[in-house]
Amino acid sequence: MTRDHQLDLGRRNRLGMVEAIWGEHKSADQLARIISTLDAQGELALATRVSPDKAAATLSQLAERGVVEVSYDAQARCLHPAVLPAAQEALGTVTILSGGSSDLCVAREAQLALQCHRVSSELVLDVGVAGLHRLLDRLEQLRSARVLIACAGMEGALPTVLAGLLPQPIIGVPVSVGYGVSAGGQAALTGMLASCAPGLSVVNIDNGYGAAMAALRILNSGGAGAC
Repeated sequence: MTRDHQLDLGRRNRLGMVEAIWGEHKSADQLARIISTLDAQGELALATRVSPDKAAATLSQLAERGVVEVSYDAQARCLHPAVLPAAQEALGTVTILSGGSSDLCVAREAQLALQCHRVSSELVLDVGVAGLHRLLDRLEQLRSARVLIACAGMEGALPTVLAGLLPQPIIGVPVSVGYGVSAGGQAALTGMLASCAPGLSVVNIDNGYGAAMAALRILNSGGAGAC
């Protein structure tokens, strides 16, 4: 492994999370070498932002190296262990909401990252504020979650509405979906950061993985138990 792929193999012991691989700007060869190294160390590998073509090439190279327990999730755009670890039920459940199906790739990235860390999760889709009744009908169901992750594009109002209705930690994920002035998620990001709902946390645009790791930190600290 060359120095430009010097992996952080101690991250699980230090932070309780594994090192994720940013796949968008790595070649299939680079991804295969990194995943092979993690596999040899007995560590699971999660590679985000991987296109279908790059995933196919990576899986082919991994098979040549004898690493076959890796799968590709096209919705999440992630390479991940073929067999995910069983959920640690004592941590509770993280519910991931999306304003619409266009947000699904980001929501699914968050869910897969949580599954890699043994966190139980569920998706609640198409509950954007354009049809607010759809969200209000789910409020009692949402109360059982320990942390909520809300993915939304356009003006990004969903996390603010949730934070005004429910007491759990809520993590907003602005999504790069929307016309014109939505500006690739900038409007959603700005709206969430300017939210008048107190205590709303916000991650970067399309950062489903980052939202999942924020939720994991909350769960591991026991902070969600007060809700």
